[in-house]
Amino acid sequence: MANAVVALLDEHVEAGRGRAPAVVGPDGAATYEDLLRLAGRAGHGLRALGVEPEQRVAILLSDGVPWAAVFLGILRIGAVAVPLNTRLSPALWLEMVRDSRARVLVAEPSLSRSLGALAAEMPGLHLLAPAALLAGGPERLPAAAVADDDMAVWLYTSGTTGRPKAAVHVHRNLLAGRPYGVGVLGAGPEDRTLATSRLFFAYALGNALLNPLLLGGTTILDPGWPDPRSVAVLVRTFRPTLFFSVPTFYARVLASDLPGDTFAGVRCAVSAGERLPPEVAGAMAERFGLEVLDGLGATETIFMVLSNRPGRSRPGSAGTPVPSTAARLLDEAGGDAPDGAEGTLAVKTPSAAAGYWRRLDESRRAFVGEWFHTGDVFVRDTDGFYHHRGRRDDRFKVAGLWVAPADVEAALLSHPAVVEAAVVGAEEKRTGLVKAFAFVVARDGAGSGLETALARAVEERLAPHQRPRRVFVVPELPRTATGKVQRFVLRDWVADRDR
Repeated sequence: MANAVVALLDEHVEAGRGRAPAVVGPDGAATYEDLLRLAGRAGHGLRALGVEPEQRVAILLSDGVPWAAVFLGILRIGAVAVPLNTRLSPALWLEMVRDSRARVLVAEPSLSRSLGALAAEMPGLHLLAPAALLAGGPERLPAAAVADDDMAVWLYTSGTTGRPKAAVHVHRNLLAGRPYGVGVLGAGPEDRTLATSRLFFAYALGNALLNPLLLGGTTILDPGWPDPRSVAVLVRTFRPTLFFSVPTFYARVLASDLPGDTFAGVRCAVSAGERLPPEVAGAMAERFGLEVLDGLGATETIFMVLSNRPGRSRPGSAGTPVPSTAARLLDEAGGDAPDGAEGTLAVKTPSAAAGYWRRLDESRRAFVGEWFHTGDVFVRDTDGFYHHRGRRDDRFKVAGLWVAPADVEAALLSHPAVVEAAVVGAEEKRTGLVKAFAFVVARDGAGSGLETALARAVEERLAPHQRPRRVFVVPELPRTATGKVQRFVLRDWVADRDR
């Protein structure tokens, strides 16, 4: 297997598919031959800066041909790519660059202007624009000889609970998406893939770059940040057959005025990042004729480990284990939880990370033998479908009884005026006791008094200990760039608003 870039580029060119489109988008396109040449230029440029195997190179670019070329050029010379979230603050970029000990940061000019402090704080860091690597120079560059288990990519977790950490992935991990891509989605060279998530997010990296290139298909990359109208233009222009997004974006699509035939050419749509509410899945099917397959992946696995199947999806569930992945639900004693009982998901999958960089204690807790302990709580039904009950560290006790935020959120989302909902446990100022607090985003036109109406509505669906102490209506929920709710921010909001 060795260097992953060989399977992603060289083998297609050698097989006579070099002129097939690899990347298309509003800012340009590249065939497999083009991408191989650009990756060679990037690799030569990095070597000229003294970058050696296993040294880290950070990427701070918008999606497009340059992102893909720089990423593949880094891997081609045996260095380690560290994609950074373009939506974070310069202070967090600095923290990640410092944490990864990157030798080079490739950033587009519009972002690098915010990074002046890097030069002072890290005098050994080279900061350059992608044009410096891709505009000229030698194109032929043999792939560096690496082992399957040599480091290839560090992916920083999305920071839903605080400080992000880097999951270390090796070369063989990057080629482990075939069981999902082919075995679940039936993907192949004829497919064109579009994701609304960005490539610094494992979900998009795996499904909108690695798998399309591995299978000889085409990926559609747009540097712009997506909204329903811009995505509709991309769908109409580039005709994707596979579409990947997150629950929040599907909800935005439903709130828009897009015509019902917008996704007519999409044969398979996928959701991940958070649980897809059955109401959203049902509305997408009714309005757009689009079956959305919910599933679960992680930064630590890149690819999906659970997924529904086309024509065999069960709304409200994350599906069943993908081929080549084994799953267990562990009870509090570490034994196997029976069907119908809650347990923490552990998976044995070929794309699991080697561990976290400089987080030994967390690595030992999460990566146990061949099993990755996800921290997600599920219930498996008698047909083998896994139903998400929330993150283990999001759950809290009220009056000695466990509260799963997903249960409370489902009750709130059942109200027609609610578009989004998130629940956290936080101390009530008056008593000092932990209670449930809810934040909701209202549908346009929802009248005043929604907080009171929701308090009455949940009384019929929830036990007393589950009912929110207060419901706050907010314009939007705080989310990471990958679409996940930042619950630590919500707990801060509770402290500010519970008076």
